Amino acid sequence: MKKLAYIGCLGVIGIITTEFGIIGILPQVAAHYQITIDKAGVLLSVFALVIALTGPVMTLLTSGVDRKKVMLWSMGLFILSTLGSAMAPPFWLLLVLRMLPAFLQPVYISNAIAAAVAVAPPKQAHRTMSVVMGGISIATVTTVPLSTWLAAHINWQSAFMMQTLVSIIACLSIWLLLPPMPVKEKKSYGDQLKILKRGDFLLTSFINFMMIAAWFSTYSYFADYLGQEKQMSETMISSMMLLFGLTGVAGNWLAGKVIGSHMAAVTLLLLSGTIVIPFALAWCGYEGVPVMGVIALWGLWYAPSILAGAVNMISAAPDALEFANSLSVSTGNLGVSVGTAVSGMVIATHSVAYAPWVGMAFGVVAIVAVLLRTFLRTRTSAPVCVAQ
Repeated sequence: MKKLAYIGCLGVIGIITTEFGIIGILPQVAAHYQITIDKAGVLLSVFALVIALTGPVMTLLTSGVDRKKVMLWSMGLFILSTLGSAMAPPFWLLLVLRMLPAFLQPVYISNAIAAAVAVAPPKQAHRTMSVVMGGISIATVTTVPLSTWLAAHINWQSAFMMQTLVSIIACLSIWLLLPPMPVKEKKSYGDQLKILKRGDFLLTSFINFMMIAAWFSTYSYFADYLGQEKQMSETMISSMMLLFGLTGVAGNWLAGKVIGSHMAAVTLLLLSGTIVIPFALAWCGYEGVPVMGVIALWGLWYAPSILAGAVNMISAAPDALEFANSLSVSTGNLGVSVGTAVSGMVIATHSVAYAPWVGMAFGVVAIVAVLLRTFLRTRTSAPVCVAQ
């Protein structure tokens, strides 16, 4: 039933608009509150950190609740958060408002994916998942750059008002178009927690964490990097975010078609971008086609990484789909938080020019971990010869 996947995708657009829309407006927020860019980056990292620390617990606690209700509660919190943020409250209150919806973000995504996959034919499961997760790419190409444009041409508060509108549309779609989705068979907490004893699943979680940390070391400071290092205007930056998102949509679509049968190869290909992009950014100069080409490649490599992380983790725990989904979201957001924080510290002591190289360091570790997992899986599945 494709309707479930597309409505789930719409909700993901609202969620990602709220979480990552802050990236393009960090310079304006920092100027408004008279703080440095790395301190403003906490607005992104604290959101991700709450998800990382509470996501699996919240998913377990809500695992027996009707999925439609859970998705509505989640979108309601996002509406309250963005509406309050648009009031330009004191910075500490803005931080609190950013934290609130993060408690239910992984709950929404895990339930949306589980609901869509549950009604899809087995061979279409990965493609159905890519439709839901495609909301990330769509937000990257539409509402995230729109946030940057609104901040540049009106004010940063208008970006939050737009985010509120997107979440309201998603909430109404869930309320009006989705049927009740009670959980028919609730798995015990113990059965779901068993996956945490599997070495392969833990290593896959580490790969997801490092991969997302690698990309967000730079992407979290996308606007500041292009402004400081590439000397772009705010209008040009929003255009580059649009280009980044467009190629990300293409990348997500391509990855969704092949990752099911070539998971390790696709994951390594995506991680290779964390090595190529820093060199390409250093080479391409300040303007023109070379810069646009690098940003286009950057989006093509970056966007499917979140889908790849989810597919990797679910494949390692197909018997605990919702919990594995939530752990995918949590470890990924821990990567967002750590990548943003580590890169922020480097930026504070050096400059934003070093951000891509921080990402490369995370990426190299992730590549080594993927190769290790492939070796261990090959050894485990190898036939055992018994002496006669």
